[in-house]
Amino acid sequence: MVDSQYYLPNDIGVSALDCGEAFRLLSPQEKMYAHYISRAAWYGGLAVLLQTSPESANIYVLLQRIFRKQTPAQLEQVATTAGLKAEEYQAFLVYAAGVYANMGNYKSFGDTKFIPNLPKDKLQALVKASQAFQEQPTEMEALWNSCSCPMYSLEDRQKQLGLGDKGITTYFSGNCCLEDAELAQKFLDSKKLSAYNTRLFKKENGGKACYEVRLASAVQKGQNYSFAYASNENQKQMLEEYRRSFSLGSIEAHKEGSRYWIKDKGPIVESYIGFIESYRDPFGSRGEFEGFVAVVNKAMSERFAKLVSSAEVLLPELPWPREFEKDTFLKPDFTSLDVLTFAGSGIPAGINIPNYDDIRQSEGFKNVSLGNVLAVASATQKEKLTFLQEEDKDAFIKWKGPSFEVQVGLHELLGHGSGKLFVKDDNGKFNFDQNKVINPESGELVSSWYRGSETWDSKFSTIASSYEECRAECVGLYLCLNKQVLSIFGHEDQDADDVVFINWLSMVRAGLLGLEFYTPNSKSWRQAHMQARFVILRVLLEAGEGLVGLEETTGEDGKPDARITLDRSKIHTVGKNAIHGFLCKLQVFKSTADVEGGRALYDNYSTVNDSGVHNFLRLRETVLLRKEARKMFVQANSKINGDTVELVEYESSAAGLIRSFTDRFPDDAEQLEADLLEMSGKDAPCWC
Repeated sequence: MVDSQYYLPNDIGVSALDCGEAFRLLSPQEKMYAHYISRAAWYGGLAVLLQTSPESANIYVLLQRIFRKQTPAQLEQVATTAGLKAEEYQAFLVYAAGVYANMGNYKSFGDTKFIPNLPKDKLQALVKASQAFQEQPTEMEALWNSCSCPMYSLEDRQKQLGLGDKGITTYFSGNCCLEDAELAQKFLDSKKLSAYNTRLFKKENGGKACYEVRLASAVQKGQNYSFAYASNENQKQMLEEYRRSFSLGSIEAHKEGSRYWIKDKGPIVESYIGFIESYRDPFGSRGEFEGFVAVVNKAMSERFAKLVSSAEVLLPELPWPREFEKDTFLKPDFTSLDVLTFAGSGIPAGINIPNYDDIRQSEGFKNVSLGNVLAVASATQKEKLTFLQEEDKDAFIKWKGPSFEVQVGLHELLGHGSGKLFVKDDNGKFNFDQNKVINPESGELVSSWYRGSETWDSKFSTIASSYEECRAECVGLYLCLNKQVLSIFGHEDQDADDVVFINWLSMVRAGLLGLEFYTPNSKSWRQAHMQARFVILRVLLEAGEGLVGLEETTGEDGKPDARITLDRSKIHTVGKNAIHGFLCKLQVFKSTADVEGGRALYDNYSTVNDSGVHNFLRLRETVLLRKEARKMFVQANSKINGDTVELVEYESSAAGLIRSFTDRFPDDAEQLEADLLEMSGKDAPCWC
């Protein structure tokens, strides 16, 4: 029997992202702009297949070729004739939908591999009976042979993404280890080069190690570009810089484009594209490609605008000294958007970008809350609510959505948007008074800082993403206690108390659920946010005084269970004090580039073992036993019809998700698939 964490269940939730009303309200020019940026995002998003695993591109092409010839409904009869039971065919559809939704065969949230939940010989029989195979038997046989073994393989190293013997990655060649990554980072820093859009390949040359840094670029000469549907000069300049970045592999050009993007305040159609988030690089400094297009949700955006206006009053409430905060708060755009397109390995509920520290510190950033994602993600069925007391479940269902909205707003705006980095630039100039600023943890003058081209990601590397998510989550917990914040979101009196209670309860429950994303064999975490939430659970358990209770129980089914409780009367006292102290430490270590101190603190709370008051390794088994699979999202397509743009929507099912992808590249699917196979084939020798 295969462990259930390595396949997607047949009853997995699949939800369509509703953006029909938002799209309908756009002007014809805005619809055109949204359409063409969406096309760019979808094309670029194919790069994620090559960033995920050696076999992802080939699996994707296999599925595309099958489903472009026969829809899921048409293929069902073929499956029956080939000897598949109904549940086996459904398992194949769910697997295919999973590959599309995650842009590869590893979960975007957790980085665990998933395999088809049907016997390999049954899937092979279906592939060979398909129309695509009948029409091109030689090519399809070769394609099946190239990916069927890795598709099903669950060797220890292939169970999760990671570097060296800890897992699979295509950001580094198979012979690279952590020392190689560190060496390459030092080299890139010395040359003032960013790793964001690179991959690292190590080769032997005459007994010496040679490193090849591959840059994502597509130099094409003699092309003219028109940005006819851009609504203003900032958008035109932004797109021109993005074009330059993707053509030449220039991160500096992408930074310049991001500067124009920040200046483009409050557009009706919002977008961002490039190599953005570094969660899946095992070293933490290379970005995965993503692109999104979304439309402003005006009602929710008004609430976020009020939060932005209150930021300068709220920032001093945070637990670190004034000197550890940015010199001036650069008021960002903060809008709620309904996603039209999100191309990449997964869809977040909120985003704070750009990720370039130098721009964020001195020029600003934008916050985005994805309203139609929030609405779907926070919807919960009572019977599927695990690890809570019965008396907490109704309140949890009622207030999970509203509390999540508050948490996302605070997390993105005042979490990621707060805190200063102390820097000594290449000219020897400090951005703080090193003769006066006191470290509140040591009581002595600040004695460490970032130098020259060092960044948060390059300095804190493997823990940077999760540590920063933890800091932002703590800011959300801390500031949601503020009545002014709750009032901005429309919550007063008892309702406000309920929102606070459910926000904190959601966090400690998420900390327990986070154990699913820990791998005991390698003692490593596979998901930055869930590691962060586990750390917070540990901090709040350590606070004691009955604030948080966690006990192992036996469920009604006779199997192991667990129960987590939160004493709402102690949140404002015991809870607030615990987060205050921990959050201050996180910020001080971050500001002062104290990697040693920060790593010691974070690694300590991230430890999962079977000793102490709580047996977290045993609790992990309980979490795995009772886990619910993460929902998959179906996204619409847009197409030009004469002078207008039409939105094409799909049903909320695995089949609907598959149809959305087979419709996505109507003009050049075969060429794209050939290109993917060619690039995948060129890299194949590097993974051994």
